[in-house]
Amino acid sequence: MPYQLLFVCLGNICRSPSAENIMNHLINQAALGDYIICDSAGTSSYHIGSPPDARMTKAASLRGISLKGQARQFQVKDFENFDLILAMDYDNYESILALDRTRQYQDKVKLMCEFCRYHSVKEVPDPYYGGPEGFNRVIDILLDACQGLLEYVGSQPQLKTM
Repeated sequence: MPYQLLFVCLGNICRSPSAENIMNHLINQAALGDYIICDSAGTSSYHIGSPPDARMTKAASLRGISLKGQARQFQVKDFENFDLILAMDYDNYESILALDRTRQYQDKVKLMCEFCRYHSVKEVPDPYYGGPEGFNRVIDILLDACQGLLEYVGSQPQLKTM
């Protein structure tokens, strides 16, 4: 059974779809598509059904990565469906944990920046209200974190056969 990753931000149009698509790009480069599956969601319902933000799409395309998908809201059933849930910032992290009333899934929830290898930031900043430089910075942070995440996932016992 594939290892399943869920990336979560506030609206699911900037950071989390970028993380999902960057991770899929790295997974495809490593020929691991049969072993790792990615999805993304938002903690809010603001943008349900919307495509990724055009400014984020442009920043990703400059790195050869296309952003696909439609925004959806995080659901309690996601705790059971995913092996690892990656929050983009502390607010998202707390919002996700608040839905885990039994506290049985807390070990599955991590901050995305825990996997950064070169960047020292603790959160992926929300670029929504800023200019192009913010979107480019988010892509750089996520490329770093996704590479570290891929190494982490590859070390998991169920994927040692990769």
